[in-house]
Amino acid sequence: MDYDLSLELIHATVQLEQPLGDGTRTVGTGFLIAAPTPDGRPRVVLVTANHVLEKMPGKDARIGYRIENADGSWSYSPTQLPIRDSAGHELWTHHPSRDVAAISITAPPEFAKAAIPEAWLAEDKTFNSLEVGAGDEMMALGFPRGLAANQAGFPILRSGRIASYPVAPAKIFPTFLLDFSVFPGNSGGPVFMSQAARRRAGAAESQPAQFIAGLLTQQVELNNERLEIGIVTHAKFIRETIALLDDAAAPVTTAMAAPIVGARAASAEEAARPD
Repeated sequence: MDYDLSLELIHATVQLEQPLGDGTRTVGTGFLIAAPTPDGRPRVVLVTANHVLEKMPGKDARIGYRIENADGSWSYSPTQLPIRDSAGHELWTHHPSRDVAAISITAPPEFAKAAIPEAWLAEDKTFNSLEVGAGDEMMALGFPRGLAANQAGFPILRSGRIASYPVAPAKIFPTFLLDFSVFPGNSGGPVFMSQAARRRAGAAESQPAQFIAGLLTQQVELNNERLEIGIVTHAKFIRETIALLDDAAAPVTTAMAAPIVGARAASAEEAARPD
């Protein structure tokens, strides 16, 4: 397993936003999956939480692409992403019972190459074979309150420990808890494990543990108090939502338009701006 999942996902994770016209904006996180069509044609799918797109009332969202320059620097280059047709109908597909959405897009070539293979999405057997459970550390990528790690628009990487038991099977336990602070803008981001060497209890040899466990969909609140716990929806439902794209014969959405002039990523070093 010759790759660093953390780095791969950093490149595949994007900010999603839509100005609301009153000086504010709604922000979420998405990530790109390489999921070929049933006949084998290459396809890039944007995955996020369904509520992220539902809360964007306009026809177009902005997807925060990043462009590497010849000198090794990066530029933030968001483009328009159609999410509704002229009649206001949703262009994305969502899971019937879970907060997961997927939409086929035509990404710039460098982003199409950065899309994560669908095979890296965890299954129940992934959790069982690696004995993943309460107390194990996972990482999450996102844009809390619309902040990026820098002006290039890269996501912020954070970590937390699994805070619930049992974790699998997803059919019975469709979500699990992660002990870390969640903010608006984190929704839809990937949650994953990236360990080059993980040793199961009683095992003589270690094995790599790099997989996408799911996506962040909610924070836990009790009596309007944030408990600093995130809710992760299992990757199984990402797989099922991508499969629904084929059932619905969803159209491909182009997101390769010219960059939005004057747009830039709000970095973690500055206060969140309203738009």
